[in-house]
Amino acid sequence: MPTEATSESFDSRLKSVADAIETTLEGLLAPAALPGEVVRPARLLDAMRYSTLGGGKRLRPFLVVETARLFGVEGEGPLRAGAALEMIHCYSLVHDDLPAMDDDDLRRGRPTAHKAYDEATAILSGDALLTYAFDVMAGEATHADAGVRAALVLGLARASGLGGMVGGQALDLEAERATAPHEADFVMRMQAMKTGALLLFGVEAGAILGQASPAERAALKRYGVALGAAFQVADDILDTESDAATLGKAAGKDADRNKATLVAALGLDAAKGRRDALAEDAVAALDAFPAARSALLAEAARFTAQRRS
Repeated sequence: MPTEATSESFDSRLKSVADAIETTLEGLLAPAALPGEVVRPARLLDAMRYSTLGGGKRLRPFLVVETARLFGVEGEGPLRAGAALEMIHCYSLVHDDLPAMDDDDLRRGRPTAHKAYDEATAILSGDALLTYAFDVMAGEATHADAGVRAALVLGLARASGLGGMVGGQALDLEAERATAPHEADFVMRMQAMKTGALLLFGVEAGAILGQASPAERAALKRYGVALGAAFQVADDILDTESDAATLGKAAGKDADRNKATLVAALGLDAAKGRRDALAEDAVAALDAFPAARSALLAEAARFTAQRRS
């Protein structure tokens, strides 16, 4: 288990990166139109900012920033790449909360976007965040090498699209209509797409920015896959054991909606055991790197298992 000093260091670094990402997002979501834009509609921009700023632990961009830092790459590039990934994550939450999807009224302790504005504005704000993410990732300020930028854009598209997050959401909705019990293999595959793909990409984006070797990228992929899986199992457990005040969103909805979760497929105790084993698998994958350099990534893996919200 981590020492107290290491935990404090991780908490401090997570907050520091979250603050830097917040500042980056504030600048990107400013009212002034960019070259090629005509005007940024005020209500639409306000809804985008509402859904993106001032909330969340920013774990996905933390993974981008900290993995890039593993290779000595810091500054504007990783922050922009992390902000682009966070835009994708936030757009997905806006759309997931819609009445046609999960029909949630609460997100991060506040009314969801379609409640705070209206359904049409919520949909458009999600669309705008999605497309703007690729704009940011492709910009020269993210990396001087066009090949690196192209690899980032391709990786983000694959992680967030048909065979990644969006495809996983489709499988999740299909599972709600199933009458047979959900098999663990199906649940794990769906979760690897819906949740795991963006977390894994956060790690891979940092490796792309750091121009990691094939062996280093393979080790980081093992880390990212295990971390992403642990994160979602922890989420399933929190939905079972926590409450809305703690989570900042509705709790206990998974069972009510016949959601495909590992708690349902394996039982609560087995799900907890898998969560903890996955976190340690992620930590073990970092043996390819000096412990002093990868310590915060190891703490990030443990954080996914230990978090309470």
